[in-house]
Formats: sequence, structure tokens, C-alpha cells
Amino acid sequence: MKACLLILFFTLTLSCPAAAVPPALDFSAPDEVRWEGVLGDAITASYEKRLKHFIVDETSVPIALFSEAQAEQNTTGRYWGEHAGKWLFAASRAAARTGDAALAARVRHIADYLLSTQRPDGYIGTYPAEWRFMRRQQELTRGQWDVWVTAYTMMGLLEVNRYFPDDRYVVAVRKLADLCWRTFSEGGIDITKLSNHFGLSATILLEPVADLYALTGEQRYLDLANLIVQRADARPEFGLVKKSLAGADVQSIAGGKAYQLCWQYYGVAKLYAATGDARYLRMAENVWKDIRAHHLTLGGGPWGGIGVHREVFNRGDFFSPYGYVETCSIMSWIQLNRELLGLTGQAVYAEEIEKAAYNALLGAQDEDGGDWCYYTFSNGQRVNTSEWKCCKSSGAMALEELAPVAYARRGEREIAVNLYGPNRATLRLPDAGAVKLDQRTRYPFDADVRLVVSPERAADFTIALRIPSWAQDATIAVNGQPVASGIVPGDYARVKRMWRRGDEISLSLPMHPVLHRQTNESLQDTNLRNGTEKIMQAVMRYDYIAITRGPLVYATGLIDGFKQEETLRLPHEQKNLLEEIAPAAADGLPAIRLTLGYRPPLVFHPYFAAGGRHDGAWRLTWMQVTTD
Repeated sequence: MKACLLILFFTLTLSCPAAAVPPALDFSAPDEVRWEGVLGDAITASYEKRLKHFIVDETSVPIALFSEAQAEQNTTGRYWGEHAGKWLFAASRAAARTGDAALAARVRHIADYLLSTQRPDGYIGTYPAEWRFMRRQQELTRGQWDVWVTAYTMMGLLEVNRYFPDDRYVVAVRKLADLCWRTFSEGGIDITKLSNHFGLSATILLEPVADLYALTGEQRYLDLANLIVQRADARPEFGLVKKSLAGADVQSIAGGKAYQLCWQYYGVAKLYAATGDARYLRMAENVWKDIRAHHLTLGGGPWGGIGVHREVFNRGDFFSPYGYVETCSIMSWIQLNRELLGLTGQAVYAEEIEKAAYNALLGAQDEDGGDWCYYTFSNGQRVNTSEWKCCKSSGAMALEELAPVAYARRGEREIAVNLYGPNRATLRLPDAGAVKLDQRTRYPFDADVRLVVSPERAADFTIALRIPSWAQDATIAVNGQPVASGIVPGDYARVKRMWRRGDEISLSLPMHPVLHRQTNESLQDTNLRNGTEKIMQAVMRYDYIAITRGPLVYATGLIDGFKQEETLRLPHEQKNLLEEIAPAAADGLPAIRLTLGYRPPLVFHPYFAAGGRHDGAWRLTWMQVTTD
């Protein structure tokens, strides 16, 4: 009764009457876009080297875990069951994107096998009966990843249903959600007591539950979503609603675990889409703003891990070039941005996706496409992770987000170009029919983008071109005729006209090397001589510089072939400090030379390739400099 009253109170005080919010942008389907270039190579390599081989049938280790015999032996509290849902998510998209009938059949086979393991109470999972989440846990370590695995299983099955519709998959997810509802409402078990990080690794269940409610419209799934939010807010260490509405540093929310927090607010944004409650959108936007302002590397990776857990955000006022970026957090950050981009249509979210993709995500993938780093560093060594770590499956998921998000429809008469790079797409508009889009470019290495627009029928519609915030002197021409107005960095430039087959947009996004500065500083209160005033005195300070060009962050390998760091002395005259170098024939990637005068120049390459895309390679992004 107490739980039901709390749910009723929370529903009345936070959630408005359910009314789905139509998206501002309708993303393309996976098979409508084909990436080429460096992103295309990464997506294809992941598909060939991981998705087609990691899971083959029910004897594959991540799937065999769900068998009754294996589940009863799972006494180590492992999270490995998450790989099933992650693989279903990525592989179903890849099968839809490529038209790979064999992969599609395997996806359905694995989904069907998981359905065959569903217990009479609805449970699909990897834990012995006495450790399952519906039992009162006396030991946190026992079953602490059970709800987590459940969330990924629900997410994976819903994604399979999205591309290969089958009511059986939805029914199975509903049974799982019904079990969760009975457990966390009538059963009286507090979901925040069932996982680490003050319950954060369990309350991420919110995301697939919000998806299920949007799909079915059934009130009990909205009630379950509200209950999860209420429990996460009621726990003082968590404070999901109070802290995020107040604009708190994300590091203070449920211990600040980067991966889970990005996923948590991805679910919050989905709940806004399903209900129309504007407070959910404000919560997600506030957290997004804090992460973007204080908790990203220069290359768009959520970072932490200095003086705290490796995967936890640091304080917002702290900087270190040695912070950990977990590949899983890159994935969930991209998903949060994708959801907010779809809901709001604001270009800033697409820019964050692009930055993370070209730097942090590619920088975590090995050159063979199947291996990934668990952690990457602005300054540090690449270390490929073991087979069963979470990040290999997360990296593959993140890459499969990049085809649908590249283009989107806004209403019936506009196509938004969200991401740049060589690709081809076909989207339909009512008046124009099939509109073919062909991006011919060497972006992100080159500033010029040619976009050939070929509608099936001549029609009047708009092409909205995202102008990156760094492209201060961007220009647009159509069939050689300049477009003089509406070009604002950080927004979309809308070109409305009667489009005919073969019309060509020429977009120039000037890229120049930019020197960035950052400080690692410790301040202390200090009394002035008269004893009546106080100032903040720096008791420790290290200054750093780093280089970007367009969307790319640049880095160098080991200095002089062996140094892991070096303090540089910058000349007073810095006009010719940075010089672009033409692409080398070996890799075709432009480099930047840093000329200091007193020592041989240092040569920087795009971060993802600097030092080599292999285990053991070193990358140095931030260079310490003297303050003289």
C-alpha cells in the first residue's frame, strides 16, 4: 500500500497527463544511409570482424549463460549477460542496414532462444533462483547486475522487433516488465538497493520501460517508469529529479558513474517523448549541459577516474590529461545526444555526436575493427580489452547509431544533414519521392563538401545543412550560385528551392589549426596582510596546450620516440607556431607541425590514428607548457 501511495503521489506531482511528443526530426532508417570513408571503414570492420562472429548460436558464451544449467552456476555476480542485448541491438541494425539475410536469421534465432528460456514468472536472465532481483538481496554482490542484464535483454528484444517485427518479442518484454512491476511495487523491493552506485546500475531499466510504454501505451509501464524515477529521486545519494532540476554537478548524482548516468538520462529523455512532461526534458538538458561544459575530453569522450573510480566523473572544476574515457560511456553519450537531437532538432547535439564519433569512438577501435580499448586517454597508452569486457559490444552499438542519425526529415518538406563525411543516402519526401543524396568529400580531413541532390521528381523543399560552431567563415553555393544569408555557426543553414536531379550544393567549412589551453590548478584561501580580506591563491598549477582542426583533435606519439611527456617552452611570437602538412601518401591524413625553434618540430596527427591504432600505441594530446 505504501508503495502504491508513493507512486500515486509521484505521478500527480511530477508527471503530466501522458501525451507523446512528436519528434522534431525523423531519423533515416539504417538501410537508407551508406557510410564510406573513415566512418564507413569502421562500421564495416565492426560488422565483419565482430557482429558476424561474436555470437553464432545458443552455444556462444554470452547466450549459453541464459540456459537454466548455466544460470544456476553463475555465482560470481558477472554482468556478461548484457552482451546478448547489446549484440541483438547492433546486429539487428546491421542486418537491416546491409540486407544480410544470414545475419538477420541469426538475430531472430538468438532472440527466439532467449524467449525459450523465459521462466513462468517472466524472468529471462543469467542468475540462480536465489540471487534473482525478485528475491530480497542480503548481499549486494549477489545478483547486483541482474536488473542491468534484464534492461539490456528488454532493449535488445525491442530493437529486434523494430526491424524484424514479431509480437512474440513484445510479449516477452511485457512479461519481463510485468515481473519488474510486481517486484518493485507489490513486492516492496526498492530498485535502488539492487545494484551498485546507489542503485544507478538498476534504475537504467527506465530506458527500455519508457520504450515499452511508447510502443504499447499501457498504463502499468508508465507507472513502472514513474516508480523507478521516484525511487531514484528519494534516495539521498541519488536525487535523480531534485539534483538534475537544480543543475547540480553530474558528479554528485548517484556517485557520478559516467556510462550509467548518460544511459539514465537517455531514458529520462525518452520518458519526456512518451509523456510530454517538460520537466523530464529539463532534467536531461541540464545534465547534458553539465557534461558538455565540464566532463568531456577535447575529443568528446566523457571522462573521469582521477582520484575516483576509473569510470566516475571528476568534479566539474577539475582537469587532467590522464583521465579515463570508458568506451561504454562514449556509446551512451552518443545515444543521449541522438535522443535530444531527435526531440529538439538542435544542431548542437549533432555536433557532439560527430565530435565523439571522429575522435573518441574511432580512437577506441583497433585497426582490425573487432578489437576495442576498454579505456582511452587524452594522454596515455592504448590497451585492447579482453573478450568479455562490456566495451567491445558498446563500441559496436555506437557505430550502428551513425547511419540513422546522419540525415533526418523535419516534417514533409525538409531534410536535415546532421553529419558530414563521404556517404550516400536515399530518403523519401511526399512531393519529391525518393531523394538521393551523395556526399562527395574527404571530410573530416578536408573543408569542402559537395552534396549532390537528386529527387525522383522535381519538388520544392528544404535542405538544412548543419554549420559546425568552429566554421566561422562557412560558405554555401548551389550549382555555383552563392547562398548569401542564413549561415550561422552552430545552427542549420536552410536552403529552400525547387530541387531537380543532379543539383549540387558546395559547402565550404574552413578548417584551421586551433591552439587550446587548459589548466590543472589547486586553489587555497589565503589571508591578505591586513587580515581582513581573503584571496584564492594557486598552490599548484600546470598549464597545457592541445590542437584541433575542424572536428578533429590532434595528438602525437611518444616524443622523440620514447618520452611519455615533455614540458614545452612556447615562443612569445606564436603567429607561425602551427603549420598544416599535406597528407602523407601512406595514410592520407593531414598532419600539423608545431615549431618551437629551440628543438625539432613536433608533428601531430588526428587523435584516432596518432601513434597507430593498435594495442600498446601511445597518444599525447595535451602538452605541458611553461608559464613564463
